[in-house]
Formats: sequence, C-alpha cells, structure tokens
Amino acid sequence: MVDVSLKKVMLPNGEEMAYRERSGGEDIVVLVHGNMTSSVHWDLVIENLSDNYKVYAVDLRGFGESSYNEKITSIKDFSDDLKAWVDHLGLSNFTLVGWSLGGTVCQQFCADYPGFSERLFLLASGSSRGYAYYATKDDGMPDLNMRIETLDEIMNDKKRLLVQSAYDTKNYDLLKQTWDMLIYQREKPEDERYQKYLEDMTAQRNLAECYQALNIFNISNAYNGLVEGEDKVKEIDVPVCIAWGEHDIVVTKAMTEELREDFGDKAVYKELKGCGHSPLIDDLDQLLQVMEEFFSEVESAR
Repeated sequence: MVDVSLKKVMLPNGEEMAYRERSGGEDIVVLVHGNMTSSVHWDLVIENLSDNYKVYAVDLRGFGESSYNEKITSIKDFSDDLKAWVDHLGLSNFTLVGWSLGGTVCQQFCADYPGFSERLFLLASGSSRGYAYYATKDDGMPDLNMRIETLDEIMNDKKRLLVQSAYDTKNYDLLKQTWDMLIYQREKPEDERYQKYLEDMTAQRNLAECYQALNIFNISNAYNGLVEGEDKVKEIDVPVCIAWGEHDIVVTKAMTEELREDFGDKAVYKELKGCGHSPLIDDLDQLLQVMEEFFSEVESAR
C-alpha cells in the first residue's frame, strides 16, 4: 500500500498551498500539474514511481485544495509560490517535473532560483515562448489570425466561457467529451478515477488568468508574437529532459521544437510513442521508464 498524505502549509503571502506527499527514498521528486488539473491527476505516477524516490505533488494557487486569495497575473506568481513552499519544507537538490502549464512554472522556477532543483523534466510542457491564446470562431476552432492580447478579451472569449460554464454547472459530460477528444489518445482512465479527475477540474478558480499567464510567458530570447523574450533560458543550468507525446494536439510539435531550440545542448529529447497530451494515462509504463532513466543518468553522471 502506497503511503500518500494530503497536507497544507500557509505561505508568507497568505496563500494556503496543498500538496501530496509519498514516502520513499532520499531522492526527492516534485510534481507540478498543468491547467485544468491538480495533484490529483498525478495519482498514477505517485503510486507507481520507484520507491527509491520521495515524491511531492503540489496544488498550484487556485487549483485543487490550495487557496486563491490573490489572483495570479503571470507564471512567475506560481513559481514564487513554489519557492515559498520549498523554503517552508526546507527542500533542496530535488527533481522538478512539470506537465503542460506546470512545465512553464518549472522553467520559471529554475531560471529564477538556481541551486534548488538539480534536474528538470518537462512533460508535454508549454513552450519557453509561451502558449498563444487565439480567439475562438463560431465553429469552436481557434482563429489563428486573431491572437488575444488581454485578460479581458480572454474573459469574454467563447472557449473560456464554455469551459467556465462546465465548471460552474458541474457538466462532467462536456468536460469528459473534451478530454476524450483532446487529451487521451490511446487509453482512458477507469471510470472511478476519471470521475475523480472531472470533479477535480471544477475546483479550478483561475482558468482565464492561466490562459493569459501562458499567453504572455516568454523566457526565450525571441519575440513570441505578443511579448519580447526575457532571455532567461540561459539561467537554467541543470540537466533537462523534454518529453513529448507524438500524438499531442494540445502542445504541438512546433511548440516542442521551440523548447528544443531554446534549450539546445543542455536538454535531451524523448518522444513518447503512441501518446497524446497525457502519457500518464496513454502509456504510464513508458512514461515512468523515460523519467526514471533520465533521473538515473543524471545521478550516474555526477
């Protein structure tokens, strides 16, 4: 039986941060979730990652069991919360694993706070140049000729309104249809687990703010079509693995190529065969193998 406990800490900024902790060895892994999820969605990784690792999975501000007292305006807000949580627990020399939006949070953390994380694993991560938000056409498809620039525009966009309505009305059928179409490519969670994920999605309180934070995120040295890059990728001086599912239609191959270009030789690339945006469900064994091989290779290279 895996020993996992849900805990909460109060951060200096007045936010309460929830996290799950799994007992294990001395090698620490910190899991950071993506948009529309929380630590709940890491359950299979938490349960099945080698017991050589002590595992933490956080709920970012406005997700899961964490508070949302002050609205976020950037990915850096999440990263700064993560740093406050790390300081509270006294963690160091850990591996950061960021999925989707969580990947951008982990990139920001490693750029701003060197000397804490010793490995960075980016799973289906948002690009170092952000994740553009395009206006939604009447047919529900993005209008690639109309990139949205402001939070107010996102608040009134059809896609945001539709997802928010599903949250507010607990329309699990619509959310499930969306995930079946966009996220799960090979497999789907078993029914009870899937229902838990769907219920957890509706706990999110910052959907529009996350869309805009991703829209304006850019730590590269390139203009991303909306904002100039902060040129912070060069500050990330730890081994990096970029893992991407070959059938991912949420984080595209083009976005992943931006990551690979910006990180250059400091990153290795692993393409996850048969997987979409959630290798955690599509092929957990393959994902765990790639993760643990990367962790071990870094350890052996010391």
